Amino acid sequence: MFETMLNLFKDMFPSEGLVASTVLTWKDFLQVFVIVLVVFYVYMRFIKDTQSEKLVRGILFFIITAWVFSAVLIALEFNILGQIAQYLLTGILLSMVIVFQPELRKLLVHLGQTKFVGKNFLWFKKDNNENKTNVIKEITEAVKYCSRVKRGALIVVQKEQDKSFYNEVGTTINADISTELILTIFFPNTPLHDGAMVVHNDKILAAGVLLPLTEDPKLSWRYGTRHRAAIGASEISDSACIVVSEETGDISIAIDGILKKYEDITKFKDDLETIIGNETKEKAENVFMQNLLKLRKK
Repeated sequence: MFETMLNLFKDMFPSEGLVASTVLTWKDFLQVFVIVLVVFYVYMRFIKDTQSEKLVRGILFFIITAWVFSAVLIALEFNILGQIAQYLLTGILLSMVIVFQPELRKLLVHLGQTKFVGKNFLWFKKDNNENKTNVIKEITEAVKYCSRVKRGALIVVQKEQDKSFYNEVGTTINADISTELILTIFFPNTPLHDGAMVVHNDKILAAGVLLPLTEDPKLSWRYGTRHRAAIGASEISDSACIVVSEETGDISIAIDGILKKYEDITKFKDDLETIIGNETKEKAENVFMQNLLKLRKK
């Protein structure tokens, strides 16, 4: 691979004269742009704000430096040293498969989900707005009540039905969403109240579900199992995880491994509308996505 890249580099910059303008074409710039775009998307979607971000930066810096160094050695006809540097670089790239196994798993799960193109490029679909309005109302009322009485709750809102990220432990329900049913599920000391409730479209699919806990070492010790499970599930899926704290009654939503806390139930409802899709594209992008980007920068 590196030999091919080196030959391409030599073809683009021949030894007779390193004048890029006489060699480069619009196709070359287009290819570079596509590569940069793909790398940027993967970085922002699967690496940024994760525990591996600094490691990725360090490895990329080392790879670029080693590749340039090996190219210079070969150009100066130090072929043995140049080849050794390339072999070491190849070994490092192969080892990245092991180092970044969690991120690669997240990427493969994301790519393997149904309607991948639609979820990434056609986020806002026309659907039954009446059903969505009812779902938003029922969930909001249940979360509001749980917050007021300090009843713990964990609700996973799925865009696409996907069981790959949570354990097959729980009880299948497959019932219409209602405030009464949600409050019954999370009633203290009942068999299902400690697990997560999974929601898709206007149905409660299951309750008492076990979610994978986040492995982020920077997460505050103040967060309990519910919050860690919500963050962990959101890290490896496109689900939004709603959490109500049993100790404080605080309401939060975890998306892409980022936890957002809500002081106002109205703002919670607005973001829930965006998540479920009962929202215009313009309003959603201007409200929820901007808030999410602000959280990423902190």
